[in-house]
Amino acid sequence: MTKEKIYTAALIIIGDEILSGRTQDKNTAYIAEKLNMQGVRLKEVRVISDDKQKIIDTVSELRDTDNGGHDYVFTTGGIGPTHDDITTESIAEAFGMELELSATAYAALLSYYKDESEITESRKKMAMIPKGAKLVDNPVSGAPGINIENVYIFAGVPRIMQSMFDAVAPTLQGGKPMVAKSVTADLAESHVADGLAEIQLRYPDIAIGSYPQYKNGRFGTCLVLRGIDEAAMNASTQEVVDLVKSLGEENPVIA
Repeated sequence: MTKEKIYTAALIIIGDEILSGRTQDKNTAYIAEKLNMQGVRLKEVRVISDDKQKIIDTVSELRDTDNGGHDYVFTTGGIGPTHDDITTESIAEAFGMELELSATAYAALLSYYKDESEITESRKKMAMIPKGAKLVDNPVSGAPGINIENVYIFAGVPRIMQSMFDAVAPTLQGGKPMVAKSVTADLAESHVADGLAEIQLRYPDIAIGSYPQYKNGRFGTCLVLRGIDEAAMNASTQEVVDLVKSLGEENPVIA
């Protein structure tokens, strides 16, 4: 029986404002959830500065599927009109592509700003696209996202990023969506550790995580199982339920 291909993705969050703490990332959860719906696993998230060489190196590494890279790479941030918005030019360089003024991208800006006098030289920068790249529709603010091979370049502003991602999501090829189940018990994490490790060995294709919590003055643990094989998910979940019951939890919460 042929093992089903696992499609993976990486997210590169670009911006000094994220690293400084002035701006909080609000895109990772959205992208992860949407990718899962498409049967793609978000395996890496990196936050890097507005540094051209760093962007080039990171994109080149993560997009290289022959050397541990991913099927898809998404970037957020750095495609606006200001001097420090260098994502597009950096990624173009990573691919050895030149920038050119895209008539389609310029028309999208004109449609948004209504008056050509409003398209300053700085704003025109958002219509400079790597030659041969595909555009990603942006119904929110006009300036498009960009797709080059398996790399997707999105804005950092959550509302705009989401509209761009939603535009490309149906085109992404993926496998079976990941299914998650959880078992919550009023047991300390250390009590379930040994038994949980044994279950994990029996179900290598099921990702089992343990997350301690503290509620109403008591320690507890939420055990989360994730996988694509329904039969294995059901069997491993039942073993986790049996484990916590054997340790004294009479009413584990299963979700």
